[in-house]
Amino acid sequence: MNPPLRIAGVYMLVAAIWIWCSDRAVNAWVSDASLRAEVQTFKGWVFVLATGVLLYWLIRRDVRRLQQGNHRLRVGREQALRVLVSAMDVRHQETGQHSERVARMATELARLDGVHGHALDELRLGALLHDIGKLALPDTILTKPGPLGEAEWALMREHPRIGHELLQQVDFLRGSSEVPYGHHERWDGSGYPQGLRGEEIPLAARIFSVIDVWDALITERVYKSAWPEDRVLAYLREVAGSQLDPRLVELFLAHYATLKQAAVPPELAPLQSVA
Repeated sequence: MNPPLRIAGVYMLVAAIWIWCSDRAVNAWVSDASLRAEVQTFKGWVFVLATGVLLYWLIRRDVRRLQQGNHRLRVGREQALRVLVSAMDVRHQETGQHSERVARMATELARLDGVHGHALDELRLGALLHDIGKLALPDTILTKPGPLGEAEWALMREHPRIGHELLQQVDFLRGSSEVPYGHHERWDGSGYPQGLRGEEIPLAARIFSVIDVWDALITERVYKSAWPEDRVLAYLREVAGSQLDPRLVELFLAHYATLKQAAVPPELAPLQSVA
């Protein structure tokens, strides 16, 4: 029996027993008509109070069960996404759990910028799945050790659109598709795939772009060596206002130590830090 029917059934049973028993008790013990009317009124208020308490307990119990079920569903859903993301990182030959790392950092930068609640959750999932569109690209492009040719770059530039279309097919990920779709747009309008400029680019995508550029430069990739940290930070300052939102670059640099710490998996945070 589903929860609403069970609650209604219990309520009706308790009400029927109470009315039947209490009416007979009052009629048997109270002979005065005026006093009987007062007792019936009092009995009615007792019934309202008692059933109200009972209904509250039943509803709270079922709501708690539903919340627990929803929590287990969310946890299972995110575990499945993380397995997919881990497989993507392996295929792309990314190192150090790239997608998880940039998702944690982007979430922290967004929090520092005042993003919270549902919007923060959408950004976090979008950051985690930012490269999902690359699933449609061949390995010869994804893992090519040298520069891409013109035709290869044309294919590579399709992955934000593909990622957006994939996430639009999943109800709970539609709001997260802004990050995959917009994280290669540039502040000056020279990015892809839409050529958005400035604040036309969704905030979630602008936040993630700062993190993604930092991570791409500071880590080793199949096509490049890792840059020294001071060179990476200098580059971020250089492209603020052209490639990246200058306000967000300033925020990133102001809280750089905090953001680097956010990059460390929680289970490793007391043991090490990211260089």
